[in-house]
Amino acid sequence: MQAGGPFFEDLAVGDVVEGAPALTLTEGHAAQHQAILGDRLRLSLDAPLAGRVLGAGAALAHPALVCDVAIGQSTLITQRVIANLFYRGLQLRRAPVIGDTLHTTTEVVALRQNASRPTGMAVLRVRTVDQHQRAVLDFWRCAMLPLRDREAATGHADDFDAIPTELDADALAGVCDGWDLGAFSAAAPGSHLDELTEGQRWVVEGGDVVSAAPELARLTLNVAMAHHDRHANGSGRRLVYGGHTIGLAASQATRALPNLVTIVAWHGCDHVGPVFEGDTLRSELELERIERLAGGGGLVHLRSRVRAERDEGSAEVLDWRFVGVMA
Repeated sequence: MQAGGPFFEDLAVGDVVEGAPALTLTEGHAAQHQAILGDRLRLSLDAPLAGRVLGAGAALAHPALVCDVAIGQSTLITQRVIANLFYRGLQLRRAPVIGDTLHTTTEVVALRQNASRPTGMAVLRVRTVDQHQRAVLDFWRCAMLPLRDREAATGHADDFDAIPTELDADALAGVCDGWDLGAFSAAAPGSHLDELTEGQRWVVEGGDVVSAAPELARLTLNVAMAHHDRHANGSGRRLVYGGHTIGLAASQATRALPNLVTIVAWHGCDHVGPVFEGDTLRSELELERIERLAGGGGLVHLRSRVRAERDEGSAEVLDWRFVGVMA
């Protein structure tokens, strides 16, 4: 008997998987995540500051770590993934701290077989709660999976246009209710929200090599074979988990905006090309929009475009539109 996860034709709309282990976020997780991705958010690194700003007794769990764990827990259903094509509507409903426990449920909401190759696309709704059953994340991801029978005709042809693309504006505006952003700006030297203007762009000098890719996958409970076994996809190269690319893009964004308080949502994230171990990633950041918050500070709507440099040349690999908080 083999244990390897479902093929595309094994899935049905309405399937729900919730058997992934819950994970309590520890300082060890945070340290290893920071070592691999270079997390530089002050509230994740400075527990006393996080206490003053959040009113919590622990450091903020880096939002990339929270998202990576949720995605990793959802991979029970995508162990055979060939590629992750997009994410939609990813939005933190609260900001977990170190010590919180995350549990994720994954539901198949749409299926479409590809006509040109023996694969299909599965849209999954991923819901994550904490130890008190408080909502943490609720988003959609699309994974490409192989067919067991290359000649199978599943009849799956769902319309993906029904997948929401807009964020919950009310929840977004309230995500940092009760935070003392004034305490953040007082403690963090340098530029804050008032020094920013819409349309600003930054080219981040200095790339980041992609290293410790299997370690990140293991850390976050990601069991997709393509990220662990170079023979799994027939290419002879391990496919780097998409969250690794996003995490390095987030780290580079904090080099452009050192006083980014945190990241609270993704408008969308398209993996436009594969990333492999040893690639060097470089990014450009654009400030698309500023949205002031009633209690002070504001939301910054950002777009990161990432390219990978490797021996055979350079390729675009990520188009990530996300929302951060500035004081």
